[in-house]
Amino acid sequence: MNAIEGRTRRGRSRFVALALLLLFVLPQGWLAGQEPPLTGLDGYIRNAMQQWGIAGLAIAVVHDDSVVFAQGYGVRQVGKPDPVDTHTLFAIGSNTKFFTAVALGTLVDQGKMDWDAPVTTYLPWFQLYDPYVTREFTVGDALSHDSGLGRRGDLLWYGSTYSRDEVLHRIRYLKPISSFRAKFGYQNIMVMAAGQAGGAAAGESWDSLVTGRILRPLGMAQTNTSVRDLAGLPDVAQPHVWHEGKPTPVPWRNIDNIGPAGSINSNVMDMSHWLRMLLDDGRFGGEQIIKPATLQRIEAPHTVMPFSQDSLFPSIHFVFYGYGIGMDDYHGVKVLQHTGGIDGMLSQVALIPERHLGLVVLTNTEGHNALFTALMWRVFDAYLGASPRDWSTILLERTKKQEAAAAARWKKRQEERKTGTHPSLSLSAYAGTYRNEMYGDLDVQYDGKKLVVHFGPSFTGDLTHWHYDTFLANWRSIREGRAFMNFHLGIDGKVDSVEVQGIASFARVVEQAEQKDTGGR
Repeated sequence: MNAIEGRTRRGRSRFVALALLLLFVLPQGWLAGQEPPLTGLDGYIRNAMQQWGIAGLAIAVVHDDSVVFAQGYGVRQVGKPDPVDTHTLFAIGSNTKFFTAVALGTLVDQGKMDWDAPVTTYLPWFQLYDPYVTREFTVGDALSHDSGLGRRGDLLWYGSTYSRDEVLHRIRYLKPISSFRAKFGYQNIMVMAAGQAGGAAAGESWDSLVTGRILRPLGMAQTNTSVRDLAGLPDVAQPHVWHEGKPTPVPWRNIDNIGPAGSINSNVMDMSHWLRMLLDDGRFGGEQIIKPATLQRIEAPHTVMPFSQDSLFPSIHFVFYGYGIGMDDYHGVKVLQHTGGIDGMLSQVALIPERHLGLVVLTNTEGHNALFTALMWRVFDAYLGASPRDWSTILLERTKKQEAAAAARWKKRQEERKTGTHPSLSLSAYAGTYRNEMYGDLDVQYDGKKLVVHFGPSFTGDLTHWHYDTFLANWRSIREGRAFMNFHLGIDGKVDSVEVQGIASFARVVEQAEQKDTGGR
């Protein structure tokens, strides 16, 4: 073989090797001569923002350890010109849970925690309703939503002044709705328990634990764990809720008492560091933040989530939950994803580890908003070579149908209302303090014209008679909506309890002197 022939064959070999590399690395669309995956994404988002009516949004996409797209859209607050940029801070809500799991994983790496150790190992006073569950409930259980409590008890922390430890103390009164480890039941307070256990194991607060072991090593300098840390910062998004057909600003709410399950505030540039670490087997900036084997356990399936086949997602066959992160299969790859929502903000974090691909979408509009999820599917389809779909339009149509269905249910509820009925007693007779051993006190006052209910520092509502002894509480905060309250009479003909629909029953505190009957029907 002469020199020319050798060089030719070596060139062909390199060409074949390159072609094979492209075959496995690049999206199928690129090989077909199509545009790179994120071509047109900027215009797509701008158009979708107008269609949805969302106040502000920021997005970052990470691929092969690089930020390949990062942009802010819209405004921090409607009616003000300040734009959202890639450093604008948003609440990430329940995407905090994954941070808590990884922070605890660093303690596992050091032998300071064990996923399979009972929570009582670290919090000896921790107690659930069932003594057996208390004894067997592990750190891993707390992070994977298999307690049997279901999505209940949130009013212990939401809008309340109870501390984290007080919330955990009171959760012992919550009766389970399913057997322990029998089914998935999303439970914020149990994730908070895991975070508190981690803090106890490390000898510091959860906030300090996450900051020292995750935020600082990753260079997430603008990220914090409390709304209190936002004071005076120049680039912060204002929360909005969808009200009367438009995004309406609402105040930030302090949710420090559920911190490990949802209190982190961040921006897409800081979050891109988080994605890069997760996609690089726990490494960042030359430092091993968490061992790969520990991260693998966190990202492994632990609880089967309810799932029914959706015609929009024929390639998804099952859905699981790991430790603080959900997962499913999509076009043959494993997707890790979680949403977050708290008081006027919604977020999406998602990764495809085997494609070294991740994204974060942060928005400041709650209600009438699925764009944060639509963008995830838009980006993933582009990189996976799937047939392009207009996910924003698809999910907008679905959202409008869901809103119409909700309106129809409310209309039916109104039609079922029994007209011509009256309360059994004069209005003042319903006034008093009502107590639930878990939630605390609920006060009903008569102001001479109507009944007003107060529940904690955040819930004040005007009661209007619905029918019989049922009243409708219209909460004065536009975010809280309404709630039905059904009063029950005892054998003495006096009110002895009130049931707040979907929450709990509150017994009247009989020691309190009855208010003078000055009201009427």
